[in-house]
Amino acid sequence: MADLFSNTSTFDDSRKPKSGEAELQEFLMVEKQKAQFNAQIHEFNDFCWDKCMDKPGSKLDSRTETCLNNCVDRFIDVSLLITNRFAQLLQKSAGGM
Repeated sequence: MADLFSNTSTFDDSRKPKSGEAELQEFLMVEKQKAQFNAQIHEFNDFCWDKCMDKPGSKLDSRTETCLNNCVDRFIDVSLLITNRFAQLLQKSAGGM
């Protein structure tokens, strides 16, 4: 019985969960990415809605739906193009150091 109350630990330290700070940093990074994604969605929703909606109705007509789809597709294409271009520039500048 004395062994149950001793101060020595029988748990393996290698199985400890991540430190609280590391978990918090990972959680914050994921939440930041979610917030950026949501902000991007709201941005192209606003832009494409203003561009494609003439008059609100009870349902979308095919012209408006096509316009919205094309607008969102182009918005995503341009965002990816810009992101990839910046990544290339960063790679070049990091390689030149």
